[in-house]
Amino acid sequence: VQFTLNHNQRSVHQLQAARSDFEKQRRVGLVCGPAFVENSVFVDMERAGLRLWGWVSLPTFSRSQADLQYFYVNGRIIRDKLVAHAIKQAYRDVLFHGRHPAYVLYLELAPAAVDVNVHPTKHEVRFRDSRLVHDFLFSALHKALAEVRPEDHIAASADAAEAPANQPHSGASDDFYQMESQKPLTLSESSSVHQLSDYSRSAERGQYYQPSAQPRPQLDSLAKLYEADEEIPPLGYAIAQLHGIYILAQNKDGLIVVDMHAAHERITYERMKAASLNEKLKMQPLLVPVSIAVSQTEADCAEEQRETLLGLGIELERVAQESIVVRQVPTLLKDSNVEQLVRDVLSDVLEYGSSERIQAHHDELLSTMACHGSVRANRHLTIPEMNSLLRDMEATERSGQCNHGRPTWVYQSLDALDKLFLRGQ
Repeated sequence: VQFTLNHNQRSVHQLQAARSDFEKQRRVGLVCGPAFVENSVFVDMERAGLRLWGWVSLPTFSRSQADLQYFYVNGRIIRDKLVAHAIKQAYRDVLFHGRHPAYVLYLELAPAAVDVNVHPTKHEVRFRDSRLVHDFLFSALHKALAEVRPEDHIAASADAAEAPANQPHSGASDDFYQMESQKPLTLSESSSVHQLSDYSRSAERGQYYQPSAQPRPQLDSLAKLYEADEEIPPLGYAIAQLHGIYILAQNKDGLIVVDMHAAHERITYERMKAASLNEKLKMQPLLVPVSIAVSQTEADCAEEQRETLLGLGIELERVAQESIVVRQVPTLLKDSNVEQLVRDVLSDVLEYGSSERIQAHHDELLSTMACHGSVRANRHLTIPEMNSLLRDMEATERSGQCNHGRPTWVYQSLDALDKLFLRGQ
């Protein structure tokens, strides 16, 4: 349908009819902005007589308010609590607290399966099988977000940069690094620029400092990797560590900066979720059981929820009114601070209260535990260790965000870096 919107004798929108997939995406970009299209995932899933298709934002493209959310049922726009809850659950462990996803989604189902006459304005509906609809929405979006990999982010941004002027194109955004495609700087050029020796007072004697004859070992190793026939991974290869917090990596198109704690936290969390789901969460007996002084309330909780904690890989025993002993922890967390780990988990269990609520918040408990098993800031990693972390990120679902929804890595193209230094202008 083509329509024109005028306000105060001024044209706000002039939208042409959209028939092809490209025209539909272009129209979404005109209404929601090109940044939304560039930072979204297209979904199209069908099951049990239900079809969901449309665009959902990447977790990194979040909003401070729910002002970019459009959901249609058989072509009718609605606002429904069941739908909102299903979408919120799909983003549960990838969205930062207090942020909202953006989406344009269309649900198609048999007219008899939905009642549209439950509200005077027709904005609310009642599904005949609400549980089926909720689970379908959750699983479809959860799967779509889980399948996003680093190469998808970079490839999508490259396509946007190459789009013709009359197509949706990348716009500036306060929330994201603009990712563009460009000709990369060759390694030999990079080395010649940066491999400079230390200089002393020779400059005062009219002598110029000279480049070092010996290349840095890590750059020499990087050169060998790039000269190999293997395809360069999406997150590239590590070249340095910054302040014991960030990994700097070079891929074929630019610079990747990784928050190593946040990235390792997500990897550990996903591994623990998978192991717990398959009942294969291995436990590591402690050579010396750890005794912890706790309050009576915490000791009571530890005793009452012993089986629940055992399901999380923590074996403990109450030995006194205000004392517990930890005997086993998950193998993935064997190097963590056991006392602090148990204290944080007990704090969460006390907050959730009943056994039913604890089970409902199972993933949140695993998230708390994963934080303790992740590499800490100021831990200096070797180049092979950093590269191993990058490869694990590429193979891990939802590795773009930590368990709290913060980004684990950002990408800066060489074109963007060149602009910072006014190169080629």
